[in-house]
Amino acid sequence: MSAATGRRELRRDWLAKTLAGLLLGFTLAVGASGLLGLALAGVAAPARSQLMMWAVMPVWLGVFSGVYFFASGLRAWLWLVAANTLVFGALAVARAF
Repeated sequence: MSAATGRRELRRDWLAKTLAGLLLGFTLAVGASGLLGLALAGVAAPARSQLMMWAVMPVWLGVFSGVYFFASGLRAWLWLVAANTLVFGALAVARAF
């Protein structure tokens, strides 16, 4: 808190965390939706596509809100890059078989 103004100052890394959650959280949600689509291969196509579409937003918002628990913006970026690599790697392996 600033003594002169009595206002709390923002942390320096809030922008890095916000962008990590916004960009990498979205790609992570899309990848998770793709894995869900592969897991629900036996479900009819219209229902499966609706489930995949509606699964993106809760995952994205969960990641976007949870990104502020990271100690720094760099750590948020690194963990989300690792999570995206894992999800899209699993998606590539699952689609290959």
